Amino acid sequence: MDVQSEAIAGDFLEASRLAGQGRLDLAESICREILQRQPTHSAALLLRGAIELQTGRTAQGAESIFSSIQSNPSQPGAYTLLGEALLDLNRPYEALRTYEIALEMDNRLVPACLGRGNALLDLQRPDEALASYDEVLRIQPNHAVALFNRGNALSSLKKYNAAIESYECAIAARPTYTAAHNNLGSVLKTNHQSARALASFDAATAIDPNMAEAWNNRGVILNELRRAEEALEAFDRVLRLRPGMPEAHFGRGGALRALNRPIEAIESYERALTLRSGYGEAVRCLAETRSFVGQPDQAARCYAELLKADPQFDFAAGALLHAQLQCADWSTIAPAASQESVHGAVLDGRRADLPFSFLAVSDSAAAQLQCARTFMAEPSGAVQSGRLDQSYRHDRTRIAYVSADFRQHAVSYLLAGVLERHDRQRFETIAISLRPEEASPMGQRIKRAFCRFIDVSGYSDEAVAQLMRDMEIDIAVDLVGLTQGQRPKVFAHRAAPIQVNYLGFPGTSGASFMDYIIADTFVIPPEHRRFYAEKVVYLPDCFQANDDERDISDKPITRQEVGLPQDSFVFCCFNNTYKINPAIFGLWMRLLQKKVGSVLWLVSTTEIARENLRREAANRDIDPQRLVFAPRWPYAEHLARLRVADLFLDTVPFNAGTIGSDALWAGLPMLTCAGQSFAARMGGSLLTAAGLPELIAYSLEDYEAKALQLAQKPAQLQELRERLNEHRRNVPLFDTDRFRGHLERAYEKMLEIHAGRGEPASFAVDP
Repeated sequence: MDVQSEAIAGDFLEASRLAGQGRLDLAESICREILQRQPTHSAALLLRGAIELQTGRTAQGAESIFSSIQSNPSQPGAYTLLGEALLDLNRPYEALRTYEIALEMDNRLVPACLGRGNALLDLQRPDEALASYDEVLRIQPNHAVALFNRGNALSSLKKYNAAIESYECAIAARPTYTAAHNNLGSVLKTNHQSARALASFDAATAIDPNMAEAWNNRGVILNELRRAEEALEAFDRVLRLRPGMPEAHFGRGGALRALNRPIEAIESYERALTLRSGYGEAVRCLAETRSFVGQPDQAARCYAELLKADPQFDFAAGALLHAQLQCADWSTIAPAASQESVHGAVLDGRRADLPFSFLAVSDSAAAQLQCARTFMAEPSGAVQSGRLDQSYRHDRTRIAYVSADFRQHAVSYLLAGVLERHDRQRFETIAISLRPEEASPMGQRIKRAFCRFIDVSGYSDEAVAQLMRDMEIDIAVDLVGLTQGQRPKVFAHRAAPIQVNYLGFPGTSGASFMDYIIADTFVIPPEHRRFYAEKVVYLPDCFQANDDERDISDKPITRQEVGLPQDSFVFCCFNNTYKINPAIFGLWMRLLQKKVGSVLWLVSTTEIARENLRREAANRDIDPQRLVFAPRWPYAEHLARLRVADLFLDTVPFNAGTIGSDALWAGLPMLTCAGQSFAARMGGSLLTAAGLPELIAYSLEDYEAKALQLAQKPAQLQELRERLNEHRRNVPLFDTDRFRGHLERAYEKMLEIHAGRGEPASFAVDP
């Protein structure tokens, strides 16, 4: 070796020593000097490349390592290092080839085998990646990184239990492996093991308090566990670490919604969208929150934006249609969000609409079943569990009513009297309240009606189901169904041996884990049973509970007081605006044209809806002033003011429910049009049980003719009103105790079938 070569060799040893001590600047400087003297010195090129990689100069590092390989191709370690650089540069195909060259030279080179797995994983070839990681583990069984990446591959293959095991082995090999704790939590969350997932995220943040991803994941799982205050704290921690993380702003919005702070939630969603344009889930949640705070027009704009970016975004077409129906904005409905398009998409099995909003779209019971089944099968839907075969043996049957509406809400107004009169010698009634109790008079009345009242608003779905199993609930009644506040996963976890869909949602749940739906032969004719996922329980008179102690204010209310002309004929519809569609509104306008001096009395919560309805009236040559809008009133006064109207006009395909029986209880005749679905037949059921079947039409033509006849023959209408007032307390619709007896017989028959080890079966309760 000549003097220069010896000097270069000595300098390289010094550079290597300095690099080993972490003194990278000095080591690189010496490499630079060596390469000035010997530009093809492969070892110096390789060391310089490694230093460049360590200091974030990946592209330069790759060039240096490639030059080293050109100088000396027999370096498997250099190929391995080049593969790492190429992966960092998002060039996985080239990285894979370099790893394979390294392994051709040395098939037991662990870093190259590991890198090959990483490249294959980047190329979305997890099966092949798994084989590479397994090869590493045959050589080094406790290789923490290989175990971790193996878990990632298994997770990609949706082999969650195996992924969990691999992550746990990685943690056993390296207890402080924060990424393994974090990814373990993520796959546990996906595998519906929320408590264990939270423990993993807690471990990750304890090891590295600055790991923003783990704090964000912790917030997500806390939101799912209904621990919104803690979730908010976690997201705030993320944003202190990484203010520009859109996922954290999105999660924070969810926590704020759960804490009933919608305006702040809107701000968080908007911040997420500022940071990530086209963030679909943030747009969806922003739209939902704007709708909740009474801004359906702005919600509609959000949904339109969502559909423009992704025409197949889950449920966006139906949500846009619903928002526009809330606004009575029919002139700008996009083709993809028309009633015909949404209906067709639902029948095709697409996630085009949510079951509740679809009730106002379609009259088809078959389509509504398809809509509900599609929703229940969606990725974030319920995880179905098997039946509970056991029969509990109690002195009293334990019935749990599950609801988010034990407050001033339509369900409570209907059900309060029945709950108060349940036979406590035979039945123990338990309220499973999905929201905190309300201090309102109805909230407190409904609470007192139960033997026990349990607030589970802070419980996860699984925890609620487990609580009900621990309480040995015999029958669980879902009063929410697929309406706002829905918690179908509670029932999917099989909270009770018998699970019943009743009252809150006028349609099928579409779920195999719901055993029965309570109905009558009008809302579900026997030939329509095939359109319901549940077995049908037929009550003798009417599906709807009613409270015969419903208080009507004694205060005299005049037409002048509610803004109505004194001598006009008053058509009335207090159904929600989204139930009004162009067909029914056009029919109403024809009635106003034919009945001179008549007015239409509506209820509306937003100015935008009032403006649009007035414009639609003008477009049909009706003076907009003939539409009179009623504000929200306290319930007793609301019932009393209904008396000043002449005829209640129902909507179709989504009939009046509670408001229909309100009108009849107040003595106001109601005209309905019966369709094919449960929601389209509610009005007919109420009228049949009220002894007024002649007020049921079976086509819009018949409906229009009947309405005009009644408006033009005041004596006939007066006879109906007198009959209704005279017999109100005697008709089955308002006989609370009679209904309570029928409902209790239904529960006993369900228990009898279950005790006999039979599958749920449709049956009718004898009157």
